[in-house]
Amino acid sequence: MHPTAMQNGKLFFDTYLDEARASSATVIVEIGAQDVNGSLREVSPAGAHYIGVDFVVGNGVDVVLTDPYCLPFESESVDVVVTSSCLEHSEMFWLSFSECLRVLKPDGLLFINVPSNGAFHRYPVDCWRFYPDAGSALVTWAKRQGMNPALLESYVTPQQVDVWNDFVAVFVKDETCVDRYPNRMIDAAEAFENGKVYGNNRIINFAEDPEDIRQLNEAVRRLSEMQGREAIVKDVLEKLVAFTQVQTH
Repeated sequence: MHPTAMQNGKLFFDTYLDEARASSATVIVEIGAQDVNGSLREVSPAGAHYIGVDFVVGNGVDVVLTDPYCLPFESESVDVVVTSSCLEHSEMFWLSFSECLRVLKPDGLLFINVPSNGAFHRYPVDCWRFYPDAGSALVTWAKRQGMNPALLESYVTPQQVDVWNDFVAVFVKDETCVDRYPNRMIDAAEAFENGKVYGNNRIINFAEDPEDIRQLNEAVRRLSEMQGREAIVKDVLEKLVAFTQVQTH
């Protein structure tokens, strides 16, 4: 797990499920829980009942799935589902999304952290990147399946020490429970782009180009400036040489 993903997970728990609101009766399920350079379990409320789910045996994995699109939990039995740096590896992530909603209680929360860009990394496959409208699209999909979730918020985080821009989204299973969650991560995020908040149709901190493209454009601009300077210097030197030759004849 890269550093920004861990930071986003901690901010989610701090915003929606801090120690005061969690108890031993609070069930948190993490999809993709194997501890690879860290796990969201590290930043979750200590008192909650945490269940790590993955497709392979490993550190931090309590339940191993035999079917990636079937969670071994009763419907409406889980308080929170979290998944970080995982859904890009799901060939049909929309089915994973529906299954997460199924096991959540009506006021249950789903936190998703997935790459909005980044290197091709197969585990065992790498299929998707998520743009700013992805959260709204998942709500549309779920409603066509007879469910009634709401996107509480979503946004894209900036790169820090690596190449990743993360798409972050928080959903509540039943839209009628939106008012139970007045706080938003986006209010505490240090920096973000293309944010969405429930009840507001405006894109917050709109950015047309992803950070990678902006960095590339800036590099091209700086290279052009350097080449321009080199051309000027070369022209001046040629004129100095010509002047010197004239003066010596």
